[in-house]
Amino acid sequence: MILAASAGAEHDAAAGSQQGKRLPDYKAALAVMWGVVYAQGGETLYCAREFGAKRGGQINVEHVFPMSWVAWHLKCGKREECRQRSELFNRIEADLHNLWPSRVDVNKARRSHPFGVIPGEHHVFQGCDFELDQRRRLVEPRPEARGEIARSMFYMAGEYGLEIRDRLGGTLQRWNRDDPVSDEERRRNDAIERIQGNRNPYIDDPSLADRLRF
Repeated sequence: MILAASAGAEHDAAAGSQQGKRLPDYKAALAVMWGVVYAQGGETLYCAREFGAKRGGQINVEHVFPMSWVAWHLKCGKREECRQRSELFNRIEADLHNLWPSRVDVNKARRSHPFGVIPGEHHVFQGCDFELDQRRRLVEPRPEARGEIARSMFYMAGEYGLEIRDRLGGTLQRWNRDDPVSDEERRRNDAIERIQGNRNPYIDDPSLADRLRF
Protein backbone atom coordinates (compact mmCIF):
# COMPACT_ATOMS: atom_id res chain seq x y z
CA MET A 1 0.00 0.00 0.00
CA ILE A 2 1.20 3.53 -0.73
CA LEU A 3 0.29 6.35 1.62
CA ALA A 4 1.22 10.02 1.51
CA ALA A 5 3.61 11.14 4.22
CA SER A 6 1.82 13.68 6.38
CA ALA A 7 4.08 16.40 7.74
CA GLY A 8 1.29 18.63 9.01
CA ALA A 9 2.30 22.19 9.70
CA GLU A 10 5.87 21.45 8.68
CA HIS A 11 4.71 20.62 5.14
CA ASP A 12 2.61 23.78 4.91
CA ALA A 13 5.56 25.92 5.99
CA ALA A 14 7.90 24.20 3.57
CA ALA A 15 5.51 24.60 0.66
CA GLY A 16 5.76 28.36 0.93
CA SER A 17 9.51 28.19 0.50
CA GLN A 18 9.03 26.93 -3.06
CA GLN A 19 8.53 30.53 -4.12
CA GLY A 20 12.09 31.40 -3.07
CA LYS A 21 15.39 31.23 -4.95
CA ARG A 22 14.78 27.84 -6.53
CA LEU A 23 17.04 26.53 -9.26
CA PRO A 24 15.24 26.20 -12.60
CA ASP A 25 16.52 22.81 -13.71
CA TYR A 26 18.92 19.95 -13.11
CA LYS A 27 21.69 21.49 -15.25
CA ALA A 28 21.71 24.57 -13.03
CA ALA A 29 21.72 22.38 -9.92
CA LEU A 30 24.75 20.40 -11.11
CA ALA A 31 26.73 23.60 -11.65
CA VAL A 32 26.22 24.87 -8.10
CA MET A 33 26.45 21.45 -6.49
CA TRP A 34 29.97 20.88 -7.77
CA GLY A 35 30.96 24.53 -7.92
CA VAL A 36 29.68 25.58 -4.49
CA VAL A 37 28.33 22.84 -2.20
CA TYR A 38 31.24 20.47 -2.91
CA ALA A 39 33.74 22.94 -4.28
CA GLN A 40 36.39 21.65 -1.86
CA GLY A 41 35.48 18.01 -2.34
CA GLY A 42 33.77 15.62 0.04
CA GLU A 43 32.78 11.96 0.16
CA THR A 44 30.20 9.87 -1.64
CA LEU A 45 26.99 8.99 0.15
CA TYR A 46 26.86 5.24 -0.27
CA CYS A 47 30.54 4.29 -0.14
CA ALA A 48 32.23 7.15 1.77
CA ARG A 49 34.72 7.47 -1.08
CA GLU A 50 36.63 10.70 -0.64
CA PHE A 51 37.08 13.08 -3.58
CA GLY A 52 38.66 16.46 -4.11
CA ALA A 53 37.76 19.51 -6.14
CA LYS A 54 38.66 17.48 -9.24
CA ARG A 55 36.44 14.49 -8.58
CA GLY A 56 37.06 12.61 -11.85
CA GLY A 57 34.61 10.67 -13.98
CA GLN A 58 33.77 7.94 -11.47
CA ILE A 59 31.59 10.17 -9.30
CA ASN A 60 28.23 11.63 -10.27
CA VAL A 61 24.98 12.79 -8.65
CA GLU A 62 22.36 10.57 -7.03
CA HIS A 63 18.73 11.56 -6.45
CA VAL A 64 17.98 9.84 -3.14
CA PHE A 65 14.25 10.24 -3.77
CA PRO A 66 14.10 8.71 -7.26
CA MET A 67 12.93 10.93 -10.08
CA SER A 68 10.97 8.05 -11.60
CA TRP A 69 8.81 8.14 -8.46
CA VAL A 70 8.34 11.88 -8.97
CA ALA A 71 7.38 11.38 -12.63
CA TRP A 72 4.84 8.75 -11.59
CA HIS A 73 3.39 11.09 -8.95
CA LEU A 74 3.10 14.01 -11.39
CA LYS A 75 1.78 11.79 -14.21
CA CYS A 76 3.97 13.69 -16.69
CA GLY A 77 5.49 10.72 -18.54
CA LYS A 78 9.08 9.54 -18.51
CA ARG A 79 11.94 11.70 -17.29
CA GLU A 80 12.69 13.53 -20.54
CA GLU A 81 9.00 14.04 -21.19
CA CYS A 82 8.54 15.49 -17.72
CA ARG A 83 11.39 17.92 -18.32
CA GLN A 84 9.56 19.20 -21.36
CA ARG A 85 6.08 19.25 -19.84
CA SER A 86 6.39 20.12 -16.16
CA GLU A 87 8.01 23.15 -14.55
CA LEU A 88 7.39 21.52 -11.17
CA PHE A 89 9.27 18.38 -12.23
CA ASN A 90 12.27 20.51 -13.22
CA ARG A 91 12.21 22.32 -9.88
CA ILE A 92 12.00 19.04 -7.98
CA GLU A 93 14.81 17.50 -10.05
CA ALA A 94 17.00 20.49 -9.22
CA ASP A 95 16.39 20.49 -5.44
CA LEU A 96 19.83 20.24 -3.86
CA HIS A 97 18.51 18.69 -0.66
CA ASN A 98 17.88 15.52 -2.68
CA LEU A 99 21.20 15.47 -4.56
CA TRP A 100 24.21 13.57 -3.21
CA PRO A 101 27.61 12.56 -4.59
CA SER A 102 27.75 8.89 -5.57
CA ARG A 103 30.04 6.46 -7.29
CA VAL A 104 28.73 6.05 -10.82
CA ASP A 105 28.56 2.25 -10.59
CA VAL A 106 26.68 2.30 -7.30
CA ASN A 107 24.28 4.96 -8.53
CA LYS A 108 23.53 2.85 -11.59
CA ALA A 109 22.96 -0.27 -9.49
CA ARG A 110 20.62 1.50 -7.08
CA ARG A 111 18.36 2.66 -9.95
CA SER A 112 15.02 3.53 -8.33
CA HIS A 113 14.95 0.62 -5.88
CA PRO A 114 13.55 1.37 -2.42
CA PHE A 115 15.81 1.25 0.63
CA GLY A 116 15.53 -1.51 3.19
CA VAL A 117 17.38 -4.12 5.24
CA ILE A 118 18.68 -7.19 3.39
CA PRO A 119 19.52 -10.31 5.47
CA GLY A 120 23.21 -11.18 5.55
CA GLU A 121 26.16 -9.19 4.29
CA HIS A 122 26.42 -9.47 0.51
CA HIS A 123 28.39 -6.47 -0.67
CA VAL A 124 28.09 -5.85 -4.40
CA PHE A 125 31.06 -3.51 -4.80
CA GLN A 126 34.54 -3.93 -3.40
CA GLY A 127 35.27 -1.54 -0.56
CA CYS A 128 31.68 -0.36 -0.30
CA ASP A 129 29.06 -1.40 2.27
CA PHE A 130 26.18 -1.37 -0.22
CA GLU A 131 23.89 -4.37 -0.66
CA LEU A 132 21.53 -5.13 -3.53
CA ASP A 133 18.74 -7.70 -3.76
CA GLN A 134 17.68 -7.79 -7.41
CA ARG A 135 14.85 -10.24 -6.80
CA ARG A 136 13.22 -8.05 -4.17
CA ARG A 137 14.34 -4.84 -5.93
CA LEU A 138 15.80 -3.55 -2.66
CA VAL A 139 19.04 -1.82 -1.64
CA GLU A 140 20.66 -1.47 1.77
CA PRO A 141 23.09 1.44 2.34
CA ARG A 142 25.83 1.58 4.95
CA PRO A 143 24.63 2.52 8.48
CA GLU A 144 26.51 5.83 8.43
CA ALA A 145 24.49 7.04 5.42
CA ARG A 146 21.06 6.00 6.59
CA GLY A 147 20.19 9.13 8.55
CA GLU A 148 21.09 11.38 5.63
CA ILE A 149 18.98 9.24 3.33
CA ALA A 150 15.99 9.25 5.68
CA ARG A 151 16.06 13.01 6.20
CA SER A 152 16.35 13.66 2.46
CA MET A 153 13.40 11.37 1.78
CA PHE A 154 11.26 13.01 4.46
CA TYR A 155 12.13 16.47 3.15
CA MET A 156 11.08 15.56 -0.39
CA ALA A 157 7.79 14.04 0.78
CA GLY A 158 6.95 17.06 2.90
CA GLU A 159 8.16 19.72 0.51
CA TYR A 160 6.37 18.44 -2.58
CA GLY A 161 3.58 16.23 -1.27
CA LEU A 162 5.27 13.12 -2.62
CA GLU A 163 4.62 9.60 -1.40
CA ILE A 164 6.62 7.10 0.62
CA ARG A 165 5.56 3.48 0.98
CA ASP A 166 4.28 2.71 4.44
CA ARG A 167 6.87 0.01 5.24
CA LEU A 168 9.68 2.19 3.90
CA GLY A 169 8.48 5.09 6.02
CA GLY A 170 8.87 3.09 9.22
CA THR A 171 12.34 1.94 8.21
CA LEU A 172 13.40 5.52 7.48
CA GLN A 173 12.11 6.69 10.85
CA ARG A 174 14.32 4.11 12.57
CA TRP A 175 17.30 5.14 10.45
CA ASN A 176 16.71 8.78 11.33
CA ARG A 177 16.87 7.94 15.03
CA ASP A 178 19.83 5.53 14.76
CA ASP A 179 22.08 7.76 12.62
CA PRO A 180 22.17 11.29 14.12
CA VAL A 181 22.84 14.47 12.13
CA SER A 182 26.54 15.03 11.46
CA ASP A 183 28.53 18.25 11.24
CA GLU A 184 28.93 17.68 7.50
CA GLU A 185 25.17 17.34 7.10
CA ARG A 186 24.69 20.65 8.90
CA ARG A 187 27.33 22.32 6.72
CA ARG A 188 25.59 21.07 3.63
CA ASN A 189 22.20 22.28 4.88
CA ASP A 190 23.66 25.75 5.49
CA ALA A 191 25.24 25.84 2.03
CA ILE A 192 22.04 24.78 0.29
CA GLU A 193 20.03 27.40 2.17
CA ARG A 194 22.34 30.10 0.85
CA ILE A 195 21.80 28.85 -2.70
CA GLN A 196 18.13 27.93 -2.94
CA GLY A 197 16.70 29.76 0.06
CA ASN A 198 15.36 26.91 2.19
CA ARG A 199 16.53 24.35 4.69
CA ASN A 200 15.80 20.70 5.37
CA PRO A 201 13.82 20.94 8.63
CA TYR A 202 14.51 17.29 9.48
CA ILE A 203 18.19 18.14 9.81
CA ASP A 204 17.49 21.08 12.12
CA ASP A 205 15.03 19.02 14.19
CA PRO A 206 15.19 15.27 13.52
CA SER A 207 12.36 14.64 16.00
CA LEU A 208 9.93 16.01 13.37
CA ALA A 209 10.21 12.64 11.63
CA ASP A 210 8.61 10.86 14.57
CA ARG A 211 5.40 12.81 13.94
CA LEU A 212 4.99 11.49 10.40
CA ARG A 213 2.32 8.89 9.67
CA PHE A 214 2.44 6.54 6.71
